[in-house]
Amino acid sequence: MFDLDRIRRDTPAAESTVFLDSAGSSLPPTPVVETAVAHLRREAEVGGYRAANERMSDLAGVKSSIATLIGAHASDIALSDSATRAWSDFFYSIPLAEGDRVLLCEVEYASNAIAALQRAEAVGAVVEFVPSDPSGQIDLDAFEKMLDDSVRVVSLVHAPTNGGLVNPAREVAELAHRHDALVLLDACQSIGQIRVDVDELGVDALSATGRKWLRGPRGTGFLYMRPELATTLEPPALDLHSAQWTGENDFRLAPDVTRFEFWECDVAARLALGTAVDYLLDIGIDDVQDAVVERAEYLRAALRGVSGVTVHDLGERKSGIVSFTVDGKAPIDVRDALAQRNVTVTVSHRRSTLVDMTQRGLDAVVRASPHYFVTVEQLDEMVAALRAS
Repeated sequence: MFDLDRIRRDTPAAESTVFLDSAGSSLPPTPVVETAVAHLRREAEVGGYRAANERMSDLAGVKSSIATLIGAHASDIALSDSATRAWSDFFYSIPLAEGDRVLLCEVEYASNAIAALQRAEAVGAVVEFVPSDPSGQIDLDAFEKMLDDSVRVVSLVHAPTNGGLVNPAREVAELAHRHDALVLLDACQSIGQIRVDVDELGVDALSATGRKWLRGPRGTGFLYMRPELATTLEPPALDLHSAQWTGENDFRLAPDVTRFEFWECDVAARLALGTAVDYLLDIGIDDVQDAVVERAEYLRAALRGVSGVTVHDLGERKSGIVSFTVDGKAPIDVRDALAQRNVTVTVSHRRSTLVDMTQRGLDAVVRASPHYFVTVEQLDEMVAALRAS
Protein backbone atom coordinates (compact mmCIF):
# COMPACT_ATOMS: atom_id res chain seq x y z
CA MET A 1 0.00 0.00 0.00
CA PHE A 2 0.99 3.62 -0.47
CA ASP A 3 2.38 5.91 2.20
CA LEU A 4 -0.76 7.62 3.50
CA ASP A 5 1.17 9.81 5.94
CA ARG A 6 3.29 11.24 3.11
CA ILE A 7 0.24 11.77 0.94
CA ARG A 8 -1.55 13.63 3.71
CA ARG A 9 1.52 15.80 4.25
CA ASP A 10 1.27 16.60 0.54
CA THR A 11 -2.39 17.51 1.10
CA PRO A 12 -2.34 20.02 3.96
CA ALA A 13 -6.08 20.73 3.85
CA ALA A 14 -6.77 17.05 4.47
CA GLU A 15 -5.61 17.57 8.05
CA SER A 16 -7.95 20.46 8.76
CA THR A 17 -11.11 19.35 6.97
CA VAL A 18 -13.02 16.21 6.08
CA PHE A 19 -12.91 16.58 2.32
CA LEU A 20 -15.41 14.40 0.46
CA ASP A 21 -15.78 16.11 -2.91
CA SER A 22 -13.15 14.61 -5.20
CA ALA A 23 -15.98 13.87 -7.63
CA GLY A 24 -16.42 17.63 -7.90
CA SER A 25 -12.99 19.21 -7.68
CA SER A 26 -10.42 17.45 -5.55
CA LEU A 27 -7.60 18.77 -3.38
CA PRO A 28 -4.44 18.96 -5.51
CA PRO A 29 -1.28 17.70 -3.79
CA THR A 30 1.45 20.21 -3.03
CA PRO A 31 3.67 19.22 -6.00
CA VAL A 32 0.79 20.02 -8.36
CA VAL A 33 0.28 23.44 -6.80
CA GLU A 34 4.01 24.14 -6.85
CA THR A 35 4.26 23.23 -10.54
CA ALA A 36 1.51 25.67 -11.49
CA VAL A 37 2.75 28.49 -9.29
CA ALA A 38 6.37 28.09 -10.39
CA HIS A 39 5.42 28.39 -14.04
CA LEU A 40 3.24 31.44 -13.43
CA ARG A 41 6.17 33.06 -11.66
CA ARG A 42 8.41 32.22 -14.59
CA GLU A 43 5.90 33.82 -16.95
CA ALA A 44 6.09 36.95 -14.81
CA GLU A 45 9.87 36.94 -15.23
CA VAL A 46 10.27 36.26 -18.95
CA GLY A 47 6.78 36.29 -20.49
CA GLY A 48 4.50 33.46 -21.48
CA TYR A 49 6.13 32.59 -24.80
CA ARG A 50 9.65 32.14 -23.50
CA ALA A 51 8.42 30.37 -20.37
CA ALA A 52 6.49 27.89 -22.50
CA ASN A 53 9.43 27.32 -24.86
CA GLU A 54 11.58 26.41 -21.88
CA ARG A 55 9.12 23.66 -20.95
CA MET A 56 8.36 22.17 -24.37
CA SER A 57 9.70 18.73 -23.44
CA ASP A 58 7.76 18.80 -20.17
CA LEU A 59 4.58 19.73 -22.01
CA ALA A 60 5.10 16.79 -24.35
CA GLY A 61 5.62 14.64 -21.26
CA VAL A 62 2.11 15.44 -20.05
CA LYS A 63 0.69 13.43 -22.94
CA SER A 64 3.17 10.63 -22.31
CA SER A 65 2.10 10.40 -18.67
CA ILE A 66 -1.59 10.34 -19.57
CA ALA A 67 -0.89 7.70 -22.19
CA THR A 68 0.89 5.55 -19.60
CA LEU A 69 -2.08 5.86 -17.26
CA ILE A 70 -4.69 4.75 -19.81
CA GLY A 71 -2.66 2.29 -21.88
CA ALA A 72 -2.38 4.46 -24.98
CA HIS A 73 0.32 6.32 -26.91
CA ALA A 74 1.15 9.99 -26.45
CA SER A 75 0.18 10.59 -30.08
CA ASP A 76 -3.38 9.43 -29.23
CA ILE A 77 -3.92 12.22 -26.69
CA ALA A 78 -5.23 15.74 -27.27
CA LEU A 79 -5.09 18.11 -24.31
CA SER A 80 -8.17 20.20 -23.60
CA ASP A 81 -9.58 22.57 -21.01
CA SER A 82 -12.29 20.21 -19.72
CA ALA A 83 -13.93 16.84 -20.16
CA THR A 84 -16.97 18.54 -21.66
CA ARG A 85 -14.84 20.26 -24.28
CA ALA A 86 -13.09 17.00 -25.12
CA TRP A 87 -16.40 15.10 -25.36
CA SER A 88 -18.02 17.79 -27.50
CA ASP A 89 -15.06 18.19 -29.84
CA PHE A 90 -15.17 14.50 -30.66
CA PHE A 91 -18.96 14.24 -30.84
CA TYR A 92 -19.38 17.24 -33.13
CA SER A 93 -16.75 15.85 -35.49
CA ILE A 94 -18.73 12.66 -36.20
CA PRO A 95 -20.62 12.93 -39.51
CA LEU A 96 -24.34 12.65 -38.82
CA ALA A 97 -27.21 12.76 -41.28
CA GLU A 98 -30.98 12.52 -41.27
CA GLY A 99 -32.13 9.21 -39.84
CA ASP A 100 -28.86 8.43 -38.05
CA ARG A 101 -29.25 7.33 -34.44
CA VAL A 102 -27.32 8.40 -31.36
CA LEU A 103 -27.62 6.18 -28.29
CA LEU A 104 -27.15 7.59 -24.80
CA CYS A 105 -27.36 5.85 -21.44
CA GLU A 106 -29.96 6.82 -18.85
CA VAL A 107 -27.27 8.20 -16.52
CA GLU A 108 -26.06 10.53 -19.27
CA TYR A 109 -24.67 13.83 -18.04
CA ALA A 110 -26.64 16.93 -18.98
CA SER A 111 -23.88 18.58 -21.03
CA ASN A 112 -23.54 15.51 -23.23
CA ALA A 113 -27.28 15.07 -23.65
CA ILE A 114 -27.80 18.73 -24.57
CA ALA A 115 -25.07 18.56 -27.21
CA ALA A 116 -26.52 15.36 -28.65
CA LEU A 117 -30.02 16.81 -28.81
CA GLN A 118 -28.81 20.03 -30.43
CA ARG A 119 -26.86 18.19 -33.08
CA ALA A 120 -29.66 15.73 -33.78
CA GLU A 121 -32.14 18.55 -34.24
CA ALA A 122 -29.81 20.32 -36.66
CA VAL A 123 -29.25 17.32 -38.94
CA GLY A 124 -32.41 15.26 -38.46
CA ALA A 125 -30.78 12.51 -36.44
CA VAL A 126 -32.48 10.71 -33.55
CA VAL A 127 -31.38 10.50 -29.92
CA GLU A 128 -32.47 7.44 -27.96
CA PHE A 129 -31.77 6.32 -24.41
CA VAL A 130 -30.72 2.79 -23.60
CA PRO A 131 -32.59 1.54 -20.52
CA SER A 132 -30.84 0.62 -17.31
CA ASP A 133 -31.12 -2.89 -15.94
CA PRO A 134 -32.41 -3.69 -12.43
CA SER A 135 -28.92 -3.15 -11.02
CA GLY A 136 -28.85 0.41 -12.40
CA GLN A 137 -26.16 -0.10 -15.05
CA ILE A 138 -26.80 -0.03 -18.78
CA ASP A 139 -29.00 -2.95 -19.85
CA LEU A 140 -26.80 -4.92 -22.25
CA ASP A 141 -29.66 -7.06 -23.56
CA ALA A 142 -31.80 -4.01 -24.33
CA PHE A 143 -28.77 -2.29 -25.83
CA GLU A 144 -28.08 -5.19 -28.18
CA LYS A 145 -31.68 -5.17 -29.38
CA MET A 146 -31.52 -1.42 -30.11
CA LEU A 147 -28.41 -1.72 -32.24
CA ASP A 148 -28.54 -1.73 -36.03
CA ASP A 149 -26.55 -0.17 -38.83
CA SER A 150 -28.27 3.21 -38.36
CA VAL A 151 -26.53 3.74 -35.01
CA ARG A 152 -23.56 6.05 -35.57
CA VAL A 153 -22.34 6.72 -32.06
CA VAL A 154 -22.93 5.41 -28.55
CA SER A 155 -22.14 7.67 -25.60
CA LEU A 156 -21.46 5.75 -22.41
CA VAL A 157 -20.92 7.38 -19.03
CA HIS A 158 -18.38 5.16 -17.30
CA ALA A 159 -19.23 6.35 -13.78
CA PRO A 160 -22.19 8.72 -13.42
CA THR A 161 -22.03 11.97 -11.49
CA ASN A 162 -25.01 11.18 -9.25
CA GLY A 163 -24.17 7.78 -7.79
CA GLY A 164 -21.67 5.02 -7.32
CA LEU A 165 -22.00 2.63 -10.22
CA VAL A 166 -19.52 1.69 -12.95
CA ASN A 167 -20.90 0.81 -16.37
CA PRO A 168 -19.54 -2.18 -18.35
CA ALA A 169 -17.63 -0.30 -21.05
CA ARG A 170 -15.93 -3.28 -22.69
CA GLU A 171 -19.19 -5.14 -23.23
CA VAL A 172 -20.82 -2.02 -24.69
CA ALA A 173 -17.93 -1.49 -27.10
CA GLU A 174 -17.98 -5.09 -28.29
CA LEU A 175 -21.70 -4.96 -29.05
CA ALA A 176 -21.56 -1.53 -30.72
CA HIS A 177 -18.67 -2.46 -32.98
CA ARG A 178 -20.67 -5.30 -34.51
CA HIS A 179 -22.63 -2.54 -36.24
CA ASP A 180 -19.65 -0.22 -36.80
CA ALA A 181 -20.96 2.28 -34.26
CA LEU A 182 -18.43 4.49 -32.49
CA VAL A 183 -18.21 4.36 -28.70
CA LEU A 184 -17.39 7.56 -26.84
CA LEU A 185 -16.61 6.90 -23.17
CA ASP A 186 -17.22 9.71 -20.71
CA ALA A 187 -14.52 8.88 -18.15
CA CYS A 188 -14.86 12.17 -16.28
CA GLN A 189 -15.66 10.39 -13.00
CA SER A 190 -13.57 7.24 -13.49
CA ILE A 191 -10.13 8.50 -14.52
CA GLY A 192 -8.01 8.75 -11.39
CA GLN A 193 -10.03 6.43 -9.19
CA ILE A 194 -10.48 3.36 -11.42
CA ARG A 195 -8.02 1.54 -13.66
CA VAL A 196 -8.93 2.55 -17.21
CA ASP A 197 -7.14 0.87 -20.11
CA VAL A 198 -8.44 1.98 -23.50
CA ASP A 199 -7.08 -1.10 -25.24
CA GLU A 200 -8.80 -3.43 -22.81
CA LEU A 201 -12.06 -1.48 -22.98
CA GLY A 202 -11.96 -1.17 -26.76
CA VAL A 203 -13.56 2.28 -26.88
CA ASP A 204 -13.03 4.60 -29.83
CA ALA A 205 -12.67 7.79 -27.81
CA LEU A 206 -12.51 8.85 -24.19
CA SER A 207 -12.99 12.22 -22.51
CA ALA A 208 -11.68 13.11 -19.06
CA THR A 209 -11.03 16.02 -16.72
CA GLY A 210 -8.04 16.86 -14.56
CA ARG A 211 -9.75 18.47 -11.58
CA LYS A 212 -11.59 15.48 -10.12
CA TRP A 213 -10.01 12.15 -9.14
CA LEU A 214 -6.74 12.99 -10.92
CA ARG A 215 -6.28 15.84 -8.41
CA GLY A 216 -5.12 18.23 -11.12
CA PRO A 217 -6.07 21.89 -11.63
CA ARG A 218 -9.33 23.18 -13.00
CA GLY A 219 -9.35 24.10 -16.67
CA THR A 220 -7.64 20.88 -17.75
CA GLY A 221 -8.82 17.77 -19.52
CA PHE A 222 -7.98 15.47 -22.38
CA LEU A 223 -9.36 13.48 -25.27
CA TYR A 224 -8.12 10.03 -26.24
CA MET A 225 -8.89 8.87 -29.74
CA ARG A 226 -8.21 5.61 -31.50
CA PRO A 227 -5.34 6.62 -33.81
CA GLU A 228 -6.88 5.61 -37.12
CA LEU A 229 -9.93 7.77 -36.35
CA ALA A 230 -7.95 10.99 -36.17
CA THR A 231 -7.31 10.98 -39.92
CA THR A 232 -11.00 10.54 -40.74
CA LEU A 233 -12.68 13.12 -38.51
CA GLU A 234 -12.63 16.90 -38.82
CA PRO A 235 -13.15 18.96 -35.64
CA PRO A 236 -15.89 21.60 -35.61
CA ALA A 237 -13.32 24.38 -35.13
CA LEU A 238 -9.69 24.80 -36.17
CA ASP A 239 -6.79 27.15 -35.63
CA LEU A 240 -3.15 27.41 -36.70
CA HIS A 241 -2.21 24.57 -34.34
CA SER A 242 -4.87 22.09 -35.43
CA ALA A 243 -4.28 22.93 -39.08
CA GLN A 244 -1.82 24.73 -41.37
CA TRP A 245 -2.73 27.55 -43.73
CA THR A 246 -1.15 26.25 -46.93
CA GLY A 247 -2.46 28.69 -49.52
CA GLU A 248 -4.72 31.66 -49.93
CA ASN A 249 -7.75 29.38 -50.11
CA ASP A 250 -6.33 26.18 -48.65
CA PHE A 251 -5.47 24.61 -45.33
CA ARG A 252 -4.25 21.20 -44.18
CA LEU A 253 -5.42 19.46 -41.02
CA ALA A 254 -2.86 18.13 -38.56
CA PRO A 255 -2.25 14.46 -39.38
CA ASP A 256 -3.14 13.15 -35.92
CA VAL A 257 -5.23 13.91 -32.85
CA THR A 258 -3.43 17.27 -32.59
CA ARG A 259 -6.18 18.54 -34.90
CA PHE A 260 -8.39 18.50 -31.79
CA GLU A 261 -6.19 20.99 -29.94
CA PHE A 262 -5.96 24.78 -30.07
CA TRP A 263 -2.68 26.64 -29.80
CA GLU A 264 -3.61 28.92 -26.91
CA CYS A 265 -3.80 27.19 -23.54
CA ASP A 266 -3.03 27.53 -19.85
CA VAL A 267 0.54 26.22 -19.85
CA ALA A 268 0.86 26.30 -16.07
CA ALA A 269 -2.31 24.25 -15.67
CA ARG A 270 -1.20 21.68 -18.23
CA LEU A 271 2.18 21.26 -16.60
CA ALA A 272 0.41 20.84 -13.27
CA LEU A 273 -1.88 18.24 -14.83
CA GLY A 274 1.21 16.28 -15.85
CA THR A 275 2.49 16.48 -12.28
CA ALA A 276 -0.88 15.21 -11.00
CA VAL A 277 -0.82 12.22 -13.35
CA ASP A 278 2.79 11.43 -12.41
CA TYR A 279 1.82 11.65 -8.74
CA LEU A 280 -0.92 9.09 -9.33
CA LEU A 281 1.38 6.82 -11.35
CA ASP A 282 3.91 6.94 -8.53
CA ILE A 283 1.29 5.77 -6.01
CA GLY A 284 -0.17 3.17 -8.37
CA ILE A 285 -3.68 3.18 -9.80
CA ASP A 286 -4.46 -0.30 -8.44
CA ASP A 287 -3.68 0.77 -4.87
CA VAL A 288 -5.69 3.95 -5.38
CA GLN A 289 -8.65 2.00 -6.74
CA ASP A 290 -8.58 -0.40 -3.79
CA ALA A 291 -8.38 2.47 -1.31
CA VAL A 292 -11.23 4.41 -2.89
CA VAL A 293 -13.51 1.36 -3.07
CA GLU A 294 -12.71 0.51 0.54
CA ARG A 295 -13.51 4.01 1.78
CA ALA A 296 -16.71 4.28 -0.23
CA GLU A 297 -17.97 0.92 0.99
CA TYR A 298 -17.13 1.82 4.58
CA LEU A 299 -19.05 5.08 4.26
CA ARG A 300 -22.08 3.42 2.65
CA ALA A 301 -22.26 0.87 5.45
CA ALA A 302 -21.95 3.58 8.09
CA LEU A 303 -24.62 5.75 6.48
CA ARG A 304 -27.05 2.84 6.35
CA GLY A 305 -26.78 2.75 10.13
CA VAL A 306 -27.99 6.34 10.49
CA SER A 307 -31.71 6.72 11.10
CA GLY A 308 -33.51 8.48 8.23
CA VAL A 309 -30.63 8.13 5.76
CA THR A 310 -31.15 6.34 2.44
CA VAL A 311 -28.16 5.39 0.29
CA HIS A 312 -29.02 5.53 -3.41
CA ASP A 313 -25.99 3.94 -5.08
CA LEU A 314 -26.75 1.33 -7.73
CA GLY A 315 -24.72 -0.95 -9.98
CA GLU A 316 -23.07 -4.34 -9.79
CA ARG A 317 -19.69 -2.62 -9.51
CA LYS A 318 -19.36 0.45 -7.33
CA SER A 319 -17.25 3.58 -7.73
CA GLY A 320 -16.03 5.98 -5.06
CA ILE A 321 -19.17 8.14 -5.27
CA VAL A 322 -21.62 7.75 -2.38
CA SER A 323 -25.08 9.29 -2.83
CA PHE A 324 -27.71 9.58 -0.13
CA THR A 325 -30.67 11.56 1.19
CA VAL A 326 -31.89 12.35 4.69
CA ASP A 327 -35.59 12.12 5.46
CA GLY A 328 -37.21 15.52 5.89
CA LYS A 329 -34.11 17.48 4.87
CA ALA A 330 -33.23 19.02 1.52
CA PRO A 331 -29.86 17.84 0.23
CA ILE A 332 -28.55 21.40 0.04
CA ASP A 333 -29.44 21.90 3.71
CA VAL A 334 -27.58 18.70 4.59
CA ARG A 335 -24.57 19.92 2.61
CA ASP A 336 -24.59 23.29 4.33
CA ALA A 337 -25.03 21.79 7.78
CA LEU A 338 -22.06 19.49 7.21
CA ALA A 339 -20.00 22.43 5.96
CA GLN A 340 -20.64 24.15 9.28
CA ARG A 341 -18.95 21.14 10.89
CA ASN A 342 -15.99 21.27 8.51
CA VAL A 343 -17.16 18.41 6.29
CA THR A 344 -17.18 19.08 2.54
CA VAL A 345 -19.74 17.27 0.39
CA THR A 346 -21.83 18.48 -2.52
CA VAL A 347 -25.26 18.00 -4.08
CA SER A 348 -26.12 16.32 -7.37
CA HIS A 349 -29.33 17.75 -8.82
CA ARG A 350 -31.88 16.12 -11.10
CA ARG A 351 -30.99 18.52 -13.91
CA SER A 352 -27.53 16.95 -14.19
CA THR A 353 -28.80 13.41 -14.83
CA LEU A 354 -32.38 14.11 -15.82
CA VAL A 355 -33.50 10.73 -17.14
CA ASP A 356 -32.09 8.59 -14.34
CA MET A 357 -33.18 10.76 -11.44
CA THR A 358 -36.63 11.40 -12.90
CA GLN A 359 -37.19 7.68 -13.21
CA ARG A 360 -36.05 7.15 -9.63
CA GLY A 361 -38.13 10.02 -8.29
CA LEU A 362 -35.15 11.98 -7.01
CA ASP A 363 -34.84 15.75 -7.19
CA ALA A 364 -31.37 15.82 -5.63
CA VAL A 365 -28.97 13.71 -3.61
CA VAL A 366 -26.10 14.49 -1.29
CA ARG A 367 -22.85 13.28 -2.89
CA ALA A 368 -19.81 12.26 -0.87
CA SER A 369 -16.69 11.12 -2.71
CA PRO A 370 -13.82 10.03 -0.43
CA HIS A 371 -10.44 9.82 -2.15
CA TYR A 372 -7.46 7.80 -0.97
CA PHE A 373 -6.15 10.65 1.22
CA VAL A 374 -9.24 10.49 3.47
CA THR A 375 -8.89 8.39 6.63
CA VAL A 376 -11.44 6.03 8.14
CA GLU A 377 -11.48 8.23 11.22
CA GLN A 378 -12.54 11.16 9.06
CA LEU A 379 -15.38 9.11 7.60
CA ASP A 380 -16.51 8.44 11.16
CA GLU A 381 -16.35 12.20 11.76
CA MET A 382 -18.58 12.77 8.76
CA VAL A 383 -21.18 10.28 10.00
CA ALA A 384 -21.08 11.79 13.49
CA ALA A 385 -21.54 15.27 12.00
CA LEU A 386 -24.51 14.01 10.00
CA ARG A 387 -26.12 12.55 13.11
CA ALA A 388 -25.62 15.85 14.94
CA SER A 389 -26.82 18.12 12.14
